[in-house]
Amino acid sequence: QVQLVESGGGLVQPGGSLRLSCAASGSMVSINAMGWYRQAPGKERELVAEITGRGSTNYADSMKGRFAISRDNAKNTVYLQMNSLKPEDTAVYYCKLTAFGRTVNYYWGQGTQVTVSS
Repeated sequence: QVQLVESGGGLVQPGGSLRLSCAASGSMVSINAMGWYRQAPGKERELVAEITGRGSTNYADSMKGRFAISRDNAKNTVYLQMNSLKPEDTAVYYCKLTAFGRTVNYYWGQGTQVTVSS
């Protein structure tokens, strides 16, 4: 089993920055991808960014240029640096790990709230 623990959310003013972290622990296969999703009230959960173990990244179009995903494989941790935050970035941000073993398994963190407001 895999556990994901997110941290770093909070309240920030428009134009500000936040850095989210997600630490994975438990039984993990070495081949995995980690990513961030978000869900705003009344909306579906959507991809923010994802990164493979080799460092290949994928971003949602609206996040390109403002958000940066990175990971430290030695610490099993993924980060999301969010800059130039807008009120519409307000959401619960979830960490996701995709494990590519004999089967593909998905794990989610509990979520961390990000609120962008003046």
